[in-house]
Amino acid sequence: MKPRVLSGMRPTGALHLGHYHGALKNWVRLQQDYDCFYFVADWHALTTHYEDREVIERNVYDMVIDWVAAGLDPERCTIFLQSRMPEHAELFTLLAMGTPLGWLERVPTYKDQMEKLKDRDLATYGFLGYPLLQAADILIYKAAYVPVGEDQASHVELTREVARRFNHLYGRAADFETKVAAAVAKLGKDDARYYEKQRRDYGQSGKT
Repeated sequence: MKPRVLSGMRPTGALHLGHYHGALKNWVRLQQDYDCFYFVADWHALTTHYEDREVIERNVYDMVIDWVAAGLDPERCTIFLQSRMPEHAELFTLLAMGTPLGWLERVPTYKDQMEKLKDRDLATYGFLGYPLLQAADILIYKAAYVPVGEDQASHVELTREVARRFNHLYGRAADFETKVAAAVAKLGKDDARYYEKQRRDYGQSGKT
């Protein structure tokens, strides 16, 4: 089975040469050797353009036409519209339940975009939670590779931390606590106390 690649674009405007050289050209190349999933990120577009629904709708289909014209082959890759897959929103909601607010506030692109887009009211949960929706996109398809720009690298790192925390909270076997207690008992008093402190801190704040 080929490794899976996932990437998407927001339909907030017409595509230009920057999109082609920055992403599309690479997408076309990757579809030859990988199981590629490329999606129109219309829910992501809503995080900054929630008042411009008509703009998003107009650009969705134009974007897909441009992708195909640039060389993406539906026979070689999977092309889809994010909002047609409700599981994205479902996983986003589940991840949000246990993700510390501070993690989202510390994402470098959050304050940077707030500064750049001063003309828009971005004091919304949707905008703050943008990286968490991106995490849901990545995790739901178990992507091995996620081609992104440098400004999105911190979002991929956040995805790793969110996945670890989610598995820590919910991914336990029925006898998990019994096994943990048995393992901790073998550590000795000092190491056992240190472990319990680290575990408690991680459970409360996501940090150790």
